[in-house]
Amino acid sequence: MKRLAVIGGGSWGTALAIVLAPRFERVRMWIFEQELAVLMQKTLQNDAFLPGFTLPENVETGSALPWAVEEAEIVLGVMPSHHARAVYTALKPAAPPAALFVSATKGLENGTLRRMSEVMAEVLETPRVGVLSGPTFAKEVARGEPAALVIASHDAELARTVQAAFNGPTFRLYTNPDPVGVELGASLKNVIAIAAGVCAGLGLGANTMAALITRGLAEITRLAVAAGGQERTLAGLAGLGDLVLTCNGELSRNRTVGFQLGQGRRLAEILGGMTMVAEGVKTTAAAIELAARLGVEVPITAQMHAVLNEGKSPAVALRELMERPVRGE
Repeated sequence: MKRLAVIGGGSWGTALAIVLAPRFERVRMWIFEQELAVLMQKTLQNDAFLPGFTLPENVETGSALPWAVEEAEIVLGVMPSHHARAVYTALKPAAPPAALFVSATKGLENGTLRRMSEVMAEVLETPRVGVLSGPTFAKEVARGEPAALVIASHDAELARTVQAAFNGPTFRLYTNPDPVGVELGASLKNVIAIAAGVCAGLGLGANTMAALITRGLAEITRLAVAAGGQERTLAGLAGLGDLVLTCNGELSRNRTVGFQLGQGRRLAEILGGMTMVAEGVKTTAAAIELAARLGVEVPITAQMHAVLNEGKSPAVALRELMERPVRGE
């Protein structure tokens, strides 16, 4: 594999371009904002979304999709989930027919409730898709700190090919045959991370956080299994690993949103001050709809939906969770 296209120029897309550049002769990075693409090509810096890091010299940036995917052997989608369908639709006429397509976007599509790899496969009309996920913060990956992820696909050959192409000294990949579990774990943990931030914002301690993570994992697992995922997947990197990171890490955007909610700020005010997307905000509504469709109880997600969309007090939401009828674990 010599040519990689990274579709998306946020913090995660930039970090992936940096860490994967040594494995490829050419990396082309598509940036939605034309001015930013031009500036990054000149300065080799993404001051808008990941300041302080320099792109390797073999990383090129631009805002034209046909240029970005030209002769690409792997196309890596890293755009926000609510833009995925539009971007893949625009990309389709130029998509290299022999390329492997990998989604690194975490979230569910509102309305259809499709996972990002499903959107990718549907729009591009290809079964050759995979999912890259795991417990990672962009800044730490860009710094070269060791990280472990999974590449999940129903196509075992694709997973092994991407694993071989992406794996490196600080970026270890494991294959996984369960994209359903991997993607739902990656998406739903963002909702629990908002709840974790709420707990921190309310001044609560380690006991509460441990209970939230444990019961949050149980909730995610119930929903993922009902959707066709495998229980063991949720005990791995894309489930428990990503959940622990996002609930406890101060670099987590979703936790930050929850923290500020816990301190009394309103959601619109919080989001208005953010330059990057907190996927859990949009995912919460989709998760509630998916749970209703599958008949799965998701009490933490339901309370977060009420806090985010109905103005419920975080303290009241926490009390109602604790006062639910008792049951066996």
